[in-house]
Amino acid sequence: MFRLLFAATLAAPLALPVVADEIGADFSLTSTDGRRIGPEQLRGKPYLLFFGFTHCPEVCPVTLSELSMRLEELGPDSDRLVPIFVTVDPARDTPEFLREYLGFFDTRIIGLAGTEAETQTAARSFRATYRKVPLKDGGYTMDHTAVTYLMDAQGRFFDRIDYRDDPATQLRALKRLLNDDLQAAYP
Repeated sequence: MFRLLFAATLAAPLALPVVADEIGADFSLTSTDGRRIGPEQLRGKPYLLFFGFTHCPEVCPVTLSELSMRLEELGPDSDRLVPIFVTVDPARDTPEFLREYLGFFDTRIIGLAGTEAETQTAARSFRATYRKVPLKDGGYTMDHTAVTYLMDAQGRFFDRIDYRDDPATQLRALKRLLNDDLQAAYP
């Protein structure tokens, strides 16, 4: 089925429709255990990908908590998904710090980080945006796209969920992704 993803659905500043197969097609980042992960390594299982940072005051911890709860609600079916958190703040989010932070959420969530250039490439690939925002005290925070991308087992964009979606909506989206995966495996 040919699907188009319109920019408004991701709250990203794009003017034209984007072919869904292009979303997430180009990235290579390092997991907290040192493995390089890109689209090729993820093929075969649907995955969920969220861009965020460990010093985030609200969106990231809420999203990861919501995701952890949805995985629990899915029961054994959740093992068919690969949940991924990509940091948009590689300067502060070292692999060790990222691993420690993600330890507060579902243990299956894989943390990915890269150089600034690799992070920019990954964000562009998902049509995500992020930027550093200076704070008055001399520190900074990050503005970033706040959706979780749902990718099918072939690495194609399937849908997205927002941390502000109610839990039932989030769970339905994940079940649709899993159902789509089963239909693809057993046509």
